Amino acid sequence: MAKTYDYLFKLLLIGDSGVGKTCVLFRFSEDAFNSTFISTIGTLQDRSVFEQSQQHTIEGIMLVYDITNEKSFENIKNWIRNIEEHASADVEKMVLGNKCDINDKRQVSKERGEKLALEYGIKFMETSAKANINVENAFLTLARDIKSKMDTKLEGDSPQGSSHGVKISEPQKKISFFPCALL
Repeated sequence: MAKTYDYLFKLLLIGDSGVGKTCVLFRFSEDAFNSTFISTIGTLQDRSVFEQSQQHTIEGIMLVYDITNEKSFENIKNWIRNIEEHASADVEKMVLGNKCDINDKRQVSKERGEKLALEYGIKFMETSAKANINVENAFLTLARDIKSKMDTKLEGDSPQGSSHGVKISEPQKKISFFPCALL
């Protein structure tokens, strides 16, 4: 049976290989964890990902790094630069520090993640797909931000006092993002 939803938002999860993008998506969409995923894409040129994405409107981007991998955190700035160069200016963004359940191998403090996100005006959360920490919260927060931006645009597009505008009310059921795909 086909899944129904009130809104369909296209999200892009980007970050270095091995940071847990597929695991985060799988945790959200299937509420399960699989530690045996093979590298989903491997290495692609950053530009090709965005060129493929531009064929479809991307409303949200999650920039994912691994808190146990300093290099993946440092590369978030490169990913942000690519977003600024190739993605729509009004795309909603969120930084995720994944694998926060592995605190004993932490290389990137939560404060550094928060500081980076604040520097770019992006929301931040630490997540763990394995321990199911903040994954649903991250997706729902990003979805709310996208919907809020859509509502603001709709209000701005409709003439003042017009009774012909369309009002989008909050959904009565949980927002669903199916189908989900990684590029």
